[in-house]
Amino acid sequence: MSSLFRVHEATLRNGLRVRVVPSTDTPVVSLYTFFRVGSRNERPGLTGISHLFEHMMFNGAKKYGPNQFDEVLEAHGGRSNAYTSHDLTVYYEDFASEALEQVLDLEADRMRSLTISDKVLEREREVVKEERRLRVDNEVMGLIDEELHALVYQAHPYRWPVIGWMGDIEAIQRQDCEAYFRTYYAPSNAVLWIAGNVEPEATLRRVRLAYGNIPRGPSVPAVVNAEPVQRGERRSVLSHPAQAPGLLVAYRGPAVSNADAVTLDVLEFILAVGEGSRLTKRLVYEEKVAVDVGMDWSWRLDPGLLLFHAELAPDGEPARVEAALYRELARLAKEGVSERELTKAKNNLKAHLMRELTTASGRAHALGSYEAYLGSWRAGLRLGEHYARVDAAAVQAVAARYLLPSQRSVVTLHPRASA
Repeated sequence: MSSLFRVHEATLRNGLRVRVVPSTDTPVVSLYTFFRVGSRNERPGLTGISHLFEHMMFNGAKKYGPNQFDEVLEAHGGRSNAYTSHDLTVYYEDFASEALEQVLDLEADRMRSLTISDKVLEREREVVKEERRLRVDNEVMGLIDEELHALVYQAHPYRWPVIGWMGDIEAIQRQDCEAYFRTYYAPSNAVLWIAGNVEPEATLRRVRLAYGNIPRGPSVPAVVNAEPVQRGERRSVLSHPAQAPGLLVAYRGPAVSNADAVTLDVLEFILAVGEGSRLTKRLVYEEKVAVDVGMDWSWRLDPGLLLFHAELAPDGEPARVEAALYRELARLAKEGVSERELTKAKNNLKAHLMRELTTASGRAHALGSYEAYLGSWRAGLRLGEHYARVDAAAVQAVAARYLLPSQRSVVTLHPRASA
């Protein structure tokens, strides 16, 4: 698959890494800036600051003032967005190719001289607090997910939510933001991915002109993984106004650098992707104990989670869902999977990989994510080969290795009437 793309690479003197992926299929360009910072890099007292910056980065800098970022971009037919995760913060724009120089100027301006004032901080703090109320405090799955991470992780920063604890959001000061920005939003902690209708050498020259004089940042502090061994099942029960019970079950998984990660990708597709997946057939259609069921195995830089979630009817019984889930997981670990299931999962994974790479935006995001998580974008383009080598024995082995009751954490939510 690597023969389909030619990636032009450069590293500026200030440490900014640049990747250009040219194509001539459409006259559009996508620009992605990957900062290796997320809630994993935070500490108690500053949880949520990475996500807070996702908002603050659109509030003006030295050259382009408040509200001008989106105004200028939209005037050139573009659009922008961003997201924050446990491991990364990513900003991206899609625009007509003739606007490349303007967009580079916009992005370089906020990397160089973002406006961090008490006024901006207070305004965005209130926005984030309201977002937290909406997505966590008053949203059942957000509440359960937050409880689950705090139950699973005792020492690792994955313990706190990406959006942060409310008390920390309220306590973050301008000085905290300034120090965080200098460290984590410096060119030496960023990778620029530019994909679309561009000329590589001219684009690299433009990047050097726009970003070349931004100072390199200080060394980024290492994240210490001091998480202790889990020595038995952990459980938590919540009571909250809700229409139906809720259930999340998590097992400890490996870091993305572990060879088991790709096999777990296959396992996820077998268990929970599509109407014909094992868990959907068994729990939803045959035993009818859940309205919907799913699995989330997401890559993380440090050991992550195999997360199972179930949507129940108002009169649903979490204990019945749990029992049915454990029976199915135990059956897979004991009996393995069929060749038909395995082939279907690998075909769907291959199709997913190919779909990601069909647009300029998809290529920039996929290749940038591969580099961030796997250490090389080339490793991502070899995923199809790795999936093809996964056999039924490997899937059965990872199920037996990770789906252990002693490594399980369970959160159930029982509805109660509103006060």
